[in-house]
Amino acid sequence: MQKRIAMLWVAATLSATGSAQQGAPGKDGPYKVLKTARVGGEGGWDYIFADDAGRRIYIPRGAAKAIPATDTTPAVAEVGPRLTVFNLDTLAPVGEIPGVGGNGATVDPKSGHGFTSDHPKVSMFDTKTLTLIKSIDVGAARPDGILFDSFNQRVYVFSHPTKDATVIDSKDGTVLGTIDLGGVPEQGVADGKGTLYVVMQDAVGSVTVVDVKTMKATAHYSLVDKGGCNGLALDVKNQVLFAACGRSGNPPAVPPQPMMVILSAKDGKILANLPLAGSSDGAAFNPPTMEAFSTHGNGTMTIIKEKSPTEFEVEQDLKTMNGARTITFDSKTGHVLAMAQERGPAPPPPAGSGRGPQAPVITGSFTILVMGK
Repeated sequence: MQKRIAMLWVAATLSATGSAQQGAPGKDGPYKVLKTARVGGEGGWDYIFADDAGRRIYIPRGAAKAIPATDTTPAVAEVGPRLTVFNLDTLAPVGEIPGVGGNGATVDPKSGHGFTSDHPKVSMFDTKTLTLIKSIDVGAARPDGILFDSFNQRVYVFSHPTKDATVIDSKDGTVLGTIDLGGVPEQGVADGKGTLYVVMQDAVGSVTVVDVKTMKATAHYSLVDKGGCNGLALDVKNQVLFAACGRSGNPPAVPPQPMMVILSAKDGKILANLPLAGSSDGAAFNPPTMEAFSTHGNGTMTIIKEKSPTEFEVEQDLKTMNGARTITFDSKTGHVLAMAQERGPAPPPPAGSGRGPQAPVITGSFTILVMGK
């Protein structure tokens, strides 16, 4: 393990300049790509999680099949699912937990327990020893997004097919019940005072409001003609929600413009709609700077400035790296992190019509990006 970590750290250090493209495709601003680390490793991923208290990054990775050698490329061995862990300050590898995959991870800093939204279960692990504690049965749910709420030390695991959240006690991993969310849930945010907000990915987007004490939905805020919403961020002080949606209008009559819908967390009143530079897969908010962030698969990040609780503007569209679509926020440094991997040339599309195969991933190109001022 230590030898492997050392080798990965050398690779990360050598690629500190990475392949991220700095500069803005649209509006210039104060943010830039500060650092990239080409940490490698095969297999897919979804969410990334920054534990700002423990100073670690948790990235679940999927399994990857073996790739035979060619005349120009070496063979790549088969790898299983695992949870990879990195130092949040240096991006150096810390370790990994084999057999623990999933879409996302979260940590309860008080209990020292971490959780991943594994399939078809939730995995609970020890953050100090990086060992699996137990696997948690969540029934018919298919774990996807995941959130820890310090208000009552509970973990919320969101499931698309069952349209609900499984509630887990982070102290011992006990399943406390489920919450009917009334739609296909994606990212959730908590206000730390007993209320949870979850954005819905449906064709017509919405935000479900949950009372965590009763484990019941108390309201559903419609986003009217916005849908495909994957990101959600919250300004707790001013009770403002930022829902990052992939499309607006009613296609095909209207082009599917990605949009940040800004609404009141108190009553769902829409305060503003601002264009995003790409289709979002995650959002975050920085209270000291009053800025919301949305990352996109087309290699852009949009930064929105909250000038007042009722006035907002697009501050910047930053070029990052193609595929850097999900996001996490380090509240200690004010940095935004994302990850991506490089791809080679795409094969030609099939004869006639139809979409061609996806461009192949370049082996070992998995990269962590850090954005800031």
